[in-house]
Amino acid sequence: MALAEETAARRARGGGGAARRAARSAVSFETARFIERNIPNFDILTPEAIEIIEHNAETVLEEIGVNFVENPAALERWRQAGADVQGERVHIPRGLARQLCATAPSRFTQHARNPARNVEIGGKSMVLAPVYGPPFVRDRVAGRRYATMADFEMFVKLGYMSKWLHHSGGTVCEPTDIPVNKRHLDMLYAHMALSDKPFMGSVTEPSRAADSVEMARILFGSDFVDSHCVMTSLVNINSPLTFDSVMMGALEEYAAAGQACIVSPFIVGGAMAPVSVAGTLTQVLAEVLAGIAYSQLIRPGCPMIFGAFVTSIDMNSGAPTFGTPEASQITYGAGQLARRLNLPYRSGGAFTGSKLPDAQGAYESANSLNAALLSGVNFMLHACGWLEGGLVASPEKFVMDADQLGILHKLAEGVPVDDNAQAMGALREVGPGGHFLGCAHTQANYSTAFWRTGLLDYKPYETWSEEGARDTEALASAKVDRMLADYQQPYLDPATDEALRAYMAQKKASMPDAFL
Repeated sequence: MALAEETAARRARGGGGAARRAARSAVSFETARFIERNIPNFDILTPEAIEIIEHNAETVLEEIGVNFVENPAALERWRQAGADVQGERVHIPRGLARQLCATAPSRFTQHARNPARNVEIGGKSMVLAPVYGPPFVRDRVAGRRYATMADFEMFVKLGYMSKWLHHSGGTVCEPTDIPVNKRHLDMLYAHMALSDKPFMGSVTEPSRAADSVEMARILFGSDFVDSHCVMTSLVNINSPLTFDSVMMGALEEYAAAGQACIVSPFIVGGAMAPVSVAGTLTQVLAEVLAGIAYSQLIRPGCPMIFGAFVTSIDMNSGAPTFGTPEASQITYGAGQLARRLNLPYRSGGAFTGSKLPDAQGAYESANSLNAALLSGVNFMLHACGWLEGGLVASPEKFVMDADQLGILHKLAEGVPVDDNAQAMGALREVGPGGHFLGCAHTQANYSTAFWRTGLLDYKPYETWSEEGARDTEALASAKVDRMLADYQQPYLDPATDEALRAYMAQKKASMPDAFL
């Protein structure tokens, strides 16, 4: 806290004209505004199906209950709220969790250090964030390897420069060359310094969540953080029906500080949930109800997101599968359940089980992305860069997926029918047997008429062949190189930067390195 206050004081007395001039002259890469849908959601569940699933979820909470493991404070909070607590098992009376969830906002703003990059989460909005969590990186040159901090910084830079990404994300890869108990500091600093888009905090241990809040206070100012959301972080549930003390401890830190969390079951259907879609949705709803309700026991009104990360399992090998019809059905259905609770919804991503950015990767990712758009997702993690079931982050896949995210923006616009879109003048001008290439309407609209890829190849065969007959991965690899060569760090106030570095140094010096 002292560092945050000191930084605020330095801002007040320093910086001045030089800082303002530097901020104005800093290079800022174009970023599309977060998506606002002008298309309907696809509702796959009938009213009768929704009623059954909601009833069954309440039955699960009341009769089966959920475990809050090694967390006496959580058990006492639930007891005071009226739940039946037996050991570490919490039985939540029918309707209580839903009542508590009602205090969470239906839409909220996450602030970026560059206000032009602020995002709104909820309602008809859709915010896209990159891959999260892989311990490995694979690129076209070096192949598959453990991720490093240099890789992490590379992905943050790519995310900053990607037009269709609205959010810097969190653990875009896990840098294994830095001690486990200290790497969260370096990752947070990379998001804060190398990008000016919104970012996520650490959840791997409650003290690391507390560090995230303190660093955010240095970056934004304590008073601002105390009254505004500046982080959206991922809290997974140990499905089935178990809330461990590490993730709940992180949630407690963020909720107390008024910062948003995605409360998300982590489900592989057939292993951590029933094999049926309705059964899985019942479990998802029960787990989310319990998790978000608990956050409201800590601080009523703190922003939370209904999360659903669900995939199926290959019954022959036991490996998770992606882009499947069942996963899409669950994504659609969970969106309906989230809207019934009037909560923002997180799901979807460019999911694939493929080891390479190949046809399997493209098919599975496209299926997942389109389902997420139509299901009403408000916050999408893993929107680009995901390979091998989430074990691998790929820079080539990152830019391939990020290019395709532009299609989601275009589809979400809907179909305009204003005078210009009706094109009656063009139809009259050209008439039967003509062509539209030279007509006035085409000339007036050609530059914005169609979505344009920033990556894919549509050149004639001869030109493509002369340029090396490059496949999509090769084109993506070249684009990664160009983006990194063009990268320029966004301006960060020197006093703030100094305070962030001082906080990191102090924290690192206070504990020995730990790699487990």
